[in-house]
Amino acid sequence: MDLSVDTTFTIGSELEKAPGRHGRTGVIHTPHGDIQTPAFIPVGTKATVKTLTPEQIRSTGAQAVLSNAYHLYLQPGPDIVDEAGGVAAFENWHGPTYTDSGGFQVMSLGVGFKKVLAMDTKGLTEGDIRAKGKDRMAKVDEEGVDFRSVIDGSKHRFTPEVSMQIQHQLGADIMFAFDELTTLVDTRDYQEKSVERTHRWAKRCLDEHDRLTKERVGKPLQSLWGVVQGAQYEDLRRQATRGLVSLSEQAEAEGKRGFGGFGIGGALEKENLGTIVGWVCDELPREKPRHLLGISEPDDLFTAIEAGADTFDCVAPTRLGRRGGVYTLDGRVNLTAARFKRDFKGVDEEFGGYVSENYSRAYINHLMRAKEFLGGTLCTLHNVTFMVALVDNIRKAIDGGYYEEYKTEFLGRYYANNK
Repeated sequence: MDLSVDTTFTIGSELEKAPGRHGRTGVIHTPHGDIQTPAFIPVGTKATVKTLTPEQIRSTGAQAVLSNAYHLYLQPGPDIVDEAGGVAAFENWHGPTYTDSGGFQVMSLGVGFKKVLAMDTKGLTEGDIRAKGKDRMAKVDEEGVDFRSVIDGSKHRFTPEVSMQIQHQLGADIMFAFDELTTLVDTRDYQEKSVERTHRWAKRCLDEHDRLTKERVGKPLQSLWGVVQGAQYEDLRRQATRGLVSLSEQAEAEGKRGFGGFGIGGALEKENLGTIVGWVCDELPREKPRHLLGISEPDDLFTAIEAGADTFDCVAPTRLGRRGGVYTLDGRVNLTAARFKRDFKGVDEEFGGYVSENYSRAYINHLMRAKEFLGGTLCTLHNVTFMVALVDNIRKAIDGGYYEEYKTEFLGRYYANNK
C-alpha cells in the first residue's frame, strides 16, 4: 500500500442538467482501493455488517463499508482498532472504509430521537423529540456533547477534537466532521444556532485533522468530509454548504488539509429529499464527492442520485432482512408470512443472486419462524446484493445514456403492488 496516496475523485458521465439536478458517475480513489459511484455503502456499525462475514459482503459486490465511531469508541475502543492496523484490517475487509463522526448516535441515542428522525414528523413536537423534563443522556454546549453510554450508562464527552482523534485511530479512508444533529421539529431559531455551531465545530475538526495527519506519520492518509445540516430550510442549507466550502478553501490556502468531500446529513422529509440535496449540491464544488447519510428505499436512491449524491449508506436492508423482509423486483415482501410456507421458488428468481439460486422462500419462512439465525443471514445477504446491484445498474444506465428509461421501468414495476 502506498501511504502517500490521498483520496481523490474523478467525474465520469453526467445526467442532463436541470435546476437542482447534479447526477453523475465517477470514481473515488482511496488508499484501500477505488469506489465506482454512485455506490451503496453497507453499514457495519460495530465493524461488522450484522449477520454477514466480510467474504459474504464482498460477494454482494459492495465496494466499501461504513462503521460507527460512537459504537467502536465504546467497544472495543479505538486504541484496540488502531493497534490491529485500522478498522479495515480489524474486520478483515481490506477495502475502502468510512466512519461517521459519532454525532448522530450521541444525539439520537442520548436525546431520544431514535428512529423518528427522518422522513416522518406526524404527531411529533419539539418537546416530544427533545424529551423536555426528562433526564436526557446527552447535553450539547459550545465545546461539545456530554452523553451517557448506551451500553452501561457511563459518562463520556465528545468534542470535535475527540471525534477526530477517535476516527484517526479507527483509520478509515473517509471520515466525517463532528456535527450537531437536529430534527425537523426543532424551532427555526434552534436550527440557526445549530448550523452556526456545526460550522465552528467543522473548523476545529479541520485543525485537529491537520495536526493528527502530521503527527501520525506512517499511517494511510485519511479524507475528512464536512457535514451539511440545516433541516428543511433552503437558506440554512445553502449557508451551511457555503460555509464549509469556505473553511475548506481557507485551510488549503494555508497549506493545511481541507475537506476531501461532503456529507449531507440531518432529518429530511421524503417529499423534499431531492430538493434539499439539490440545494446543497448547487453550492458544492463539482470536483468533490458527496455522501448522503441514511437512505435506502429505491425511489429515494433515484431521487438522491439525480440531485447529486455519489454515495449513501443505510441500515434498512440489514434491519429489514433480520426480520424476514426482502426486496424483489416486484416490491418488498416479508417471508415470514403464511403464504410462503409452501412456496418453493427462490426469493426472486428473475433477479437471481446466490440466495435466490440456492434457497427457497419456504425454507427461509421456516428459518424465520423457527428463529434460526440463518434466516436473517440469507435475507440480509439477498437485500444487500439487491441494493448494491440496483445502484450499479443506475450507474450503468447513466454511463449508457438510458437512465430515464431504466428509472421508469424499475420504479413502475417495483411500486406497482406497493401503492
